[in-house]
Amino acid sequence: MHSSHSRLSRHDKKKAMRAEKTKQISKGFTLIEVIIGIVVFAVSLSLISPLFDPAEQNSADQIHQIKASELGQSLMDDIMSRAFDENSDKTGGLLRCDEDQDTSGTVEADEQCSNTLGTDSGETTRSLFDDVDDFDGYNQLINATDTALDSGYNSFTVLVAVIYDGDSLSIATRLAKRITITVTTPLGTAIEFTVLKANF
Repeated sequence: MHSSHSRLSRHDKKKAMRAEKTKQISKGFTLIEVIIGIVVFAVSLSLISPLFDPAEQNSADQIHQIKASELGQSLMDDIMSRAFDENSDKTGGLLRCDEDQDTSGTVEADEQCSNTLGTDSGETTRSLFDDVDDFDGYNQLINATDTALDSGYNSFTVLVAVIYDGDSLSIATRLAKRITITVTTPLGTAIEFTVLKANF
């Protein structure tokens, strides 16, 4: 009788353990646990989401930087194809400003390099610019034939500055001009392109 009693109690114990496991398995979340879980998820999401924004912005800015490089290089190529100065030879530097071009013995006013940089009389559009300093202060988004650039460049800005800077090349100041083009992307990244054009 003793063995049947212990068998029963073992059987009852197993039954009780199964019932306890079933109870634990079927136990769900309470409303408070669900609300706390949602709050924790929302807070963690709000902390993590700003990490994705800079990556997205950097990706867009990289595309803008490529477009800015293309725009800056195109403008620089056009500027560098022009003469050094209004009073220099327009076809390759045979006659240079600040030299006695007519061999009269003196450098006359029309042989001197420009004292004021910028457009000269009658040069109202880019297609009429004939020397590099005509671009000083230039900020228009048009091409060399005076037509508007593609609409994809509408949010870009361009600014050109030209100064005498022979000192950078260890030559007389007026023997070189520094041309700086600043292209600013729609996200505000300013990219500078600089080149020196010598009086040759």
